[in-house]
Amino acid sequence: MTQQKDFEDRVTAFVGDVIAATGLAVDVRLEDEADHLRIVLEGGDAEWFVRRKGEALDALQHVVNAVFRGEVDRGKRLVVDCLDFRKAKDRELRQMARFLMDKARTTGMPQEIGPLNSYSRRLVHLEVSSVPDMESESIGDGAVKVVIINRKPERRA
Repeated sequence: MTQQKDFEDRVTAFVGDVIAATGLAVDVRLEDEADHLRIVLEGGDAEWFVRRKGEALDALQHVVNAVFRGEVDRGKRLVVDCLDFRKAKDRELRQMARFLMDKARTTGMPQEIGPLNSYSRRLVHLEVSSVPDMESESIGDGAVKVVIINRKPERRA
């Protein structure tokens, strides 16, 4: 068995054990994406994880990342999703980042988004970094911070 397959089996078993402890009927499967390993929850009780704005999904993702933090390949992340909730939220967050970049560009004023957890901040920073004349920074204390999006200062020759 390869190291990657062993790792994937351990992640699946861990998430399955956590969910089993809740008494919920949810199946766990993995999808290997380019920049992340997607842990997909599905089944009869899956909708429980997306109630209350996905708080349970966020909590499970936080626990999974804390447990396997030292084992994840550099540049990859573990992403827990249920009923495509996270995919939709991620798409929405990227669209909001693009909207705020346009607003910062047209008004010349910094734009703020948040408060966001570390996963969401990373998505915003990646989206902003894909645009050459824009920059972003996280501000705040603790796990939940805001992201400021602004134009990069013009360089003088």
